[in-house]
Amino acid sequence: MQHTAHHSAASRDGRLPAGRQGFAHPRRNTAALGIQSGMHVADFGAGSGAYTLAIAERLEGTGKVYAIDVQRDLLRRITSEAAHRGYKNVEVIWADLETPRASKLADGSIDLVLISNVLFQVPDKQLVLEEARRIVKPTGSVSVIDWTESFGGMGPQREDVFAKDAALALVQKSGLNLSREFPAGAHHYGLVLHPTPIS
Repeated sequence: MQHTAHHSAASRDGRLPAGRQGFAHPRRNTAALGIQSGMHVADFGAGSGAYTLAIAERLEGTGKVYAIDVQRDLLRRITSEAAHRGYKNVEVIWADLETPRASKLADGSIDLVLISNVLFQVPDKQLVLEEARRIVKPTGSVSVIDWTESFGGMGPQREDVFAKDAALALVQKSGLNLSREFPAGAHHYGLVLHPTPIS
């Protein structure tokens, strides 16, 4: 999977240059996800690392945050920035998340999987959600943040927008259930999902 425009700073972080408000805000959204000390968190499609670093800060030196992306240069940048900030709980993993077991993380080992501004970019969205389902603990959660609209081309192309209703339909096929929604920004939706118990 080689997406040339994969996770540009504006699309992955959900932010525009200073002065443009209303976009998804990593630090605020991280606070809404209930991250607590000691948690193990996987950031799918970590991009430039805004969420990874916000999560690492919130963990206050405990637990672990795994930054997972297909672009090695972005992972190198995250490693460098984490070291600069003194975060020792950040680990980067190169992976194509549209490949089964791509994250290399153990089954049922992760407290929270974050999938932010990723699903609109990938053709096989179900494989990404199934990988999240595989690695999340039975008591853990998966959070999806994605664009509600193209927003005049600042977000994804109109035809690439992955609407909330479509996401919810695919979530159930992937072994996840909606727990709650949260406000993720003026042009994003936020979903908190829990794994469906395997009978």
